Amino acid sequence: MTVVVGYLSTPEGREALATAVGEAIARRSELLVVVSDKGGHTTPEQAGERSEDIARIIAPLDAAGLEHRVVAGTGEVAEDLVGTAETNQAELIVIGLRRRSPVGKLILGSNAQRILLDAPCPVLAVKPDRS
Repeated sequence: MTVVVGYLSTPEGREALATAVGEAIARRSELLVVVSDKGGHTTPEQAGERSEDIARIIAPLDAAGLEHRVVAGTGEVAEDLVGTAETNQAELIVIGLRRRSPVGKLILGSNAQRILLDAPCPVLAVKPDRS
């Protein structure tokens, strides 16, 4: 089985990845990291930064001996994660959530809502520590 995690280079993305690693180890599952560019617009400089970021996240996965794959997303975060989970018969999707203003708390982020409603498996939503 597979644990799918959505990764952006943000505190929320790093927390999601850390949690997904723990889940994959506990479940003895493969970890599939979907690296997204929010909005899908990448400049050449951003593409280089993304490659470096991917290299940084792969090293600890290799060191942990965790079976893993890293795939590039299209920029449509919800579609990428749900589609990847469906294609790979995932047992869990892990996503990071950001803090919202009081008004924003009334409405869950549209990507998170779409993932929660459309996912073919359970979804674990995590947030970074406040510190």
